[in-house]
Amino acid sequence: MKQKSRILSTLEDYAVMTIGVLLVTVAWECFMIPNGLSAGGLMGLCAVIEYATGGAIIASYSYAVINVALIVVAVLVFGIGFGFRTVYCIAVQALALKLFAGLGFLQAIPGNFFYVPEKVMIPVISGVLEAVGIGLTIRKGGSTGGTDIIALIVNKYWPISLSFMFLVTDFIIITSILFLPGKAFGDMVYGYIMMATYACVIDYVVIGDRGAVQLLVFSSRQKEIADYIISKMERGVTVLKAIGWYTKQEKDVLLLLMSRNEVPEVTRVIKSLDDKAFLTVNPVGSVYGEGFEEIKAGLSGKKKKNNGDQKN
Repeated sequence: MKQKSRILSTLEDYAVMTIGVLLVTVAWECFMIPNGLSAGGLMGLCAVIEYATGGAIIASYSYAVINVALIVVAVLVFGIGFGFRTVYCIAVQALALKLFAGLGFLQAIPGNFFYVPEKVMIPVISGVLEAVGIGLTIRKGGSTGGTDIIALIVNKYWPISLSFMFLVTDFIIITSILFLPGKAFGDMVYGYIMMATYACVIDYVVIGDRGAVQLLVFSSRQKEIADYIISKMERGVTVLKAIGWYTKQEKDVLLLLMSRNEVPEVTRVIKSLDDKAFLTVNPVGSVYGEGFEEIKAGLSGKKKKNNGDQKN
């Protein structure tokens, strides 16, 4: 029964990742590329290559070739356990790009259903579609590769943050459109509009209402607060021992982890029990475990687990 449940869960993950990849494909092959626009990421680079070659090298071809090369390098760097789900997403997107490129009636150009007269809306729509697509893919443990792989490889050997690598690669790719004949400053601006839209939407799609926060509660009524959180909210509470350096007295500090939408309730309860309480609230990128998000082990994680079982 457990194995059947695991199989169904895996199939659901791959179905959601497929939908996510198709949304990303729609963003590019139906909106951005037909309107001669580009943005950041590998798809942005592939779009620039297509424009630079006059369509001789379409985006689906360069996307597949570059990603295959990056995957080979990633396997050499990180090992054979490197993301099977990433390989799956890349393969599906390469095929989808080729398929959608031939479906002219889906392109957002004059005379078609998806045509948008206000060109500035094209990167906005595309940014939302890409954010939703990649967000769904990430939530199921997948990735569309590209500049993500480049950033991970660079980060492994040099102390450069992933966010800085994304910033640099996106800037270079978006700016490169200025070197193409017939392209102007406005074309570059459209690329930044798409990236800004993407940045605004992606966190909500990946985290959404499941976004977690960490609270530290300093109060003389910590027992009543902890009892309420455990019994009424069914959340765990951790008690940390601390010393107030000014008074040199030992105090108990409550450490709480909960979803963002639970914060108003807990702050209201704390205030009603102790209006002099002090608390800090900090966002947490991801929380894995019971009551939160399921741990995504992936291929490499399973391999390590199996190796450990063999040793034991």
